[in-house]
Amino acid sequence: MALGVESDVARDFGAKPIDVISTKAALGAEVRDVDLKELNEFEFAALKRAWHDHQVILVRGQTLSDQDLIAFSRRFGDLDWAPIQETGRRFVEGLPEIYVVSNVTVNGQPIGSLGAGEAVWHTDMSYLDVPPMASMLFALEVPPAGGNTSFCSMYSIYEALPDELKGRIANLKIKHDGTYNSGGYLRQGVTPTDDPRASPGAVHPLVCTHPDTGRRMLYLGRRRNAYLMGLELADSEALLDELWSFVERPEFTWEHVWRVGDLVLWDNRCTMHRRDPFDSSARRIMHRTQIKGGAAPV
Repeated sequence: MALGVESDVARDFGAKPIDVISTKAALGAEVRDVDLKELNEFEFAALKRAWHDHQVILVRGQTLSDQDLIAFSRRFGDLDWAPIQETGRRFVEGLPEIYVVSNVTVNGQPIGSLGAGEAVWHTDMSYLDVPPMASMLFALEVPPAGGNTSFCSMYSIYEALPDELKGRIANLKIKHDGTYNSGGYLRQGVTPTDDPRASPGAVHPLVCTHPDTGRRMLYLGRRRNAYLMGLELADSEALLDELWSFVERPEFTWEHVWRVGDLVLWDNRCTMHRRDPFDSSARRIMHRTQIKGGAAPV
């Protein structure tokens, strides 16, 4: 989907305005003509407001070292350490905040995680009691085709639910599975199970209020092994299938086609994302950071 052409200019006292270009979709905007290494406090505040307004922010043409990526990420808050990858590795040597998303191998060993296959709709690490607030992904190498990342607005999805369905789910809690990652790989040290009632994971409200915007949103996490607490398994599955039927509707999504130097920041609390597969012989290298959440979803 092409980016919109109308500019939403954020102005601050005495500071250079930044251009925020809406995607014209349910979420997403491009912030143009900024260097993330050089943002002053006024420009950063404007960028952060745009992120709250649009849920996902794209900034193109960046030249960031891992240290630069970490420094920019820390302006939003403390960072999580990267989770252990399928290879048993945790992080870039000396930089535990960096998670490598890649299909590339060196001397027969993968340098990152998630390979070249599809990554299904999910919210990062929602299986934790206090999930990360946000994630950033920075493109170092991209394939000539495929590997696009799509996002959906959990605000818009919740608002579109029929009132009867909103009433049925108002007080429900959902267990977010910690068995498999978004690429379908078993997490390090976890015993495999496909019984949602027995799988590990945190329990969160199904409908939450965003702590910064005050907006209501659906908090699904991911579909595999999800379980609505207190329901019969068949009833949980049926209700979850009904809710998930809203997720891929095009009116709630935006798809990003990557270029080298792109940085995308998304709010894990009010969005989900997925990735298209791509040719496994092509190289794709992304570095990710995650900003810690301040509290459990409520």
